[in-house]
Amino acid sequence: MAKFLVKATYSAEGARGLLKEGGTGRRATVKQLVEGLGGKLEGFYYAYGDTDAIVICDFPDAAAGLALALTANATGAVHLSTTPLIAPEEIDAATKKSVPYRAPGA
Repeated sequence: MAKFLVKATYSAEGARGLLKEGGTGRRATVKQLVEGLGGKLEGFYYAYGDTDAIVICDFPDAAAGLALALTANATGAVHLSTTPLIAPEEIDAATKKSVPYRAPGA
C-alpha cells in the first residue's frame, strides 16, 4: 500500500459546499472515494491557516492516490497537495542499495 498525506485548501465554492454538507458529511464522502479506489482512510482532520483539511490515507498504488488528487483538483472547489509518506523500513531498504553516482565536476 502507498500512504499519502493530503492537504486540502478549499476555494470559496468549496467552503460553501462544506457549510452545506458539514464536516462529517465531507469526511464520509472522502472515505467513500478513498475506499472506492481500493484504499483506506486513516485520518481526516480540519485545520486553521493555509490548510483547511489534512487527510492520511493508504492506496493500493501511487496511481490511485494521484487519480483522486487530479480529479479533486480539476473541480476547482479544492486544491490538494499530496505527499507520499515513506516508512522507516523503506529508508532502510534504500540505504542498502548501491548507487553509482558521480557528482557534477567530480
